[in-house]
Amino acid sequence: MIRFFKGKGLFALECSQEPDANEIEKLSWLFGDAQNIEARSLSGFFIGPRREMITPWSTNAVEITLNMGLTGIKRIEQFVEVGNANAMFDPMLEQLYDGLDQQLFTIDRMPEPPREIEDIAAYNLTEGLALSPDEISYLQQLSHRLGRALTDSEVFGFSQVNSEHCRHKIFNGTFIIDGVEKAHSLFSLIRKTSKQHPNFIVSAYKDNVAFVKGPVIQQFAPLTQHQPDYFAEKPIQSVISLKAETHNFPTTVEPFNGAATGSGGEIRDRMAGGKGSMPLAGTAVYMTAYPRLGENHAWESVMAPRKWLYHAPGELLIKASDGASDFGNKFGQPLICGSILTFEQQMGERAYAFDKVIMQAGGIGYAREKDSLKDEPVPGDQVVVMGGDNYRIGMGGGAVSSVATGQLSNRIELNAVQRSNPEMQKRVYNVIRAMAELDENPIISIHDHGAGGHLNSLSELVEVTGGSISIDKLPLGDPTLSDREIIGNESQERMGLLMQKNKLHLLEQVAARERAPLFVVGETTSNQKLTFINTQTGHKAIDLSLFDLFGKPPQTILSDITENIELQEQHYDVDKLHQYVSEVLQLEAVACKDWLTNKVDRS
Repeated sequence: MIRFFKGKGLFALECSQEPDANEIEKLSWLFGDAQNIEARSLSGFFIGPRREMITPWSTNAVEITLNMGLTGIKRIEQFVEVGNANAMFDPMLEQLYDGLDQQLFTIDRMPEPPREIEDIAAYNLTEGLALSPDEISYLQQLSHRLGRALTDSEVFGFSQVNSEHCRHKIFNGTFIIDGVEKAHSLFSLIRKTSKQHPNFIVSAYKDNVAFVKGPVIQQFAPLTQHQPDYFAEKPIQSVISLKAETHNFPTTVEPFNGAATGSGGEIRDRMAGGKGSMPLAGTAVYMTAYPRLGENHAWESVMAPRKWLYHAPGELLIKASDGASDFGNKFGQPLICGSILTFEQQMGERAYAFDKVIMQAGGIGYAREKDSLKDEPVPGDQVVVMGGDNYRIGMGGGAVSSVATGQLSNRIELNAVQRSNPEMQKRVYNVIRAMAELDENPIISIHDHGAGGHLNSLSELVEVTGGSISIDKLPLGDPTLSDREIIGNESQERMGLLMQKNKLHLLEQVAARERAPLFVVGETTSNQKLTFINTQTGHKAIDLSLFDLFGKPPQTILSDITENIELQEQHYDVDKLHQYVSEVLQLEAVACKDWLTNKVDRS
């Protein structure tokens, strides 16, 4: 049943039983002395969360009610009453309701059945997988060699793990400039520096983060982690973690959640270094077209304002910086510095600008030196997922991030953006930190869930041995998800771990203490295959050799020619020096950026 409370906001509760007078009094207090509404339905227009997606706020609110001794409450959501059906809302996270009734959270949709893909090229277009013609040909040949059609999960999965976002195909590609093939890829040139000057590098370009040699530090931690115990100081040899990555497409489409999950994903990378590492502080960089905030700056007239596909640059800067700082504040990692560049330039008929925003999240942290490299798995190791439920969000982010924004349909692009849940990520981190602070860290290997969801993270965990994953053991928040959507979504802050079976109990004890959801979803094998199987139906959504999934997909070849562009000579008036200096100091790249990069906790 659904019960409503109205105070400073409107709250809808899904209950398994009618609350008694004492419980109603507690709930009224919890919602800020809200009034219990006896009516079973409300008329009017309301904006609230999508009915099939339980919000992180609801997860935390339900836990609070449990701690208050209230039972039988399944879900609590907030709604805002609006004047009419034309009200604005965020279609990624919200929907417009014409009245609220007892069917508010009822979902009358069944999961899509598994599909066999006969026409891979057509499927690539309809689902926005960004597969190249060579990759489509590769999959067609693979299907022929296997003697069967590939499943929708297999084609979708291949597109994610081999996307530009995940595999850096351009940076690893072959460049042919003016008809001459270059000897090195861009990535090999980047790696060349560390090869020639390794200095204090411990690990680089092979893990979620890079590590450099750190000092001997004093660790202050409990003597044991699974029970109340004394804290003690202990000297440890540390390594310093370094990480930076972009989150451009999601921030362009949905600035707050895009930047928040960019910051959160980068933090997860620093959690997943080696066998577990600790994030300390974050940074953020933003690059957009000129914001045109109403000052009528002369330099902003070099190009005409465009009709922005999703958000104007000024709105992007404010919302994105809010999102990145919000995640850090709620997780407990300060965002301490950053940078901003706004740029547009007209050169003859050519125009250059950051119309697709650049959002780069970075940070530093530390780990024990002895935990800076992952251990090798052996058959029988347990595959563990920690974090929240699966929802239809963050679908296909790896592929969608690899093409021009706006190239795919609005539906595909919105579904590819994740939502942030820093509280859940913090719980998971507390468990990982507890393991990493032990004298003997029981974690064998760890990877964060980024683009591609379970598929990408868990396939990396079992890449050496092979592994079998039970789809029906993965946490399900939305019962309408298909196998493909369960495997590939990136909707929550999750981590994948490998553990020895006899050491799982310690992890489970600490996870229970931290209220961090933990699921044992499979184990490593010795057959070099990746299998995602529904153990209830026997259907294998993915059943491929790791070589076919990761092995030798077609290499990207890029051809270009050198162009000589003559720039106009610049002329300056010495008498306008003060004006020039004043204008330079007003550029976002030069002016103080604390209002974007150093936002304090305002929660």
